[in-house]
Amino acid sequence: MGKEEAFVQVIKRHEGIIFKITTVYTDNSDDQKDLYQDVVYQLWKSFDSFRNESKVSTWMYRVAMNTALTYIRKKSRAGDRISIDKVVVKQTDSDHAEYQERLEMVYKHIHQLNLLEKGLMLLLLEGKSYDEMAEITGLSPSNVGTRISRIKQRLKSKINTI
Repeated sequence: MGKEEAFVQVIKRHEGIIFKITTVYTDNSDDQKDLYQDVVYQLWKSFDSFRNESKVSTWMYRVAMNTALTYIRKKSRAGDRISIDKVVVKQTDSDHAEYQERLEMVYKHIHQLNLLEKGLMLLLLEGKSYDEMAEITGLSPSNVGTRISRIKQRLKSKINTI
């Protein structure tokens, strides 16, 4: 199997990672599509340097999050301000209206977090361990735990006041 075929397989197998990060770090579908392309491009550029020292998903999260942060910094320097669209929430199997409403509210509050906090919550929702989050973000596992605990407290107080 050639490099291109291997890359396409990796992207197809883990495209949910890219989708989630681009959704969390953008405000509208056009920006999400642009960021998605940037992430895939950066993954392609760094594909040869991936040494299998970590999981493929960990490598992809790291590249995708760094690309998203760079994209946001460039966009903010350009002064391009776009109004926030509704947060995109993937449809679940449950048609329960209250569940959907609460899920949208949680994502709305997560969307208001700063860049690092958004990333940590995304990784937490993905079920990543503190060690994996530390490897992806460059923080220590104890720092990850402390930050997540504080974020949870803030989110809980915001959600409970509604």
